[in-house]
Amino acid sequence: QVQLVESGGGLVQAGGSLRLSCAASGSIFSIKSMGWYRQAPGKQRELVATITSGGSTAYADSVKGRFTISRDNAKNTVYLQMNSLKPEDTAVYYCNAVLSTRDSPYRYLQIWGQGTLVTVSS
Repeated sequence: QVQLVESGGGLVQAGGSLRLSCAASGSIFSIKSMGWYRQAPGKQRELVATITSGGSTAYADSVKGRFTISRDNAKNTVYLQMNSLKPEDTAVYYCNAVLSTRDSPYRYLQIWGQGTLVTVSS
């Protein structure tokens, strides 16, 4: 069984910073990519940032220049450094991973964390 555990959400004032962490654990064989998505009240879940095992990154236009995604492959952990936060960044942030397990090393699965709430006050 594989799971993602997120941490680091909370309440911050506009202009402030937060760092989210997400650790993958369990019977992991390979992680192809990890990323962060978010869902604001009444809105659809949207991509925030992703990073591949090779370090290639992609960002939503709305967070470019403010958020930075990074990854520690040895710890199976992904981070999201969020700077210059805005009230519109308020959402539940979900960690995502595309990975395979030791039971099925060549079959990739997409799994999600439980989400962590980020609230930015104006």
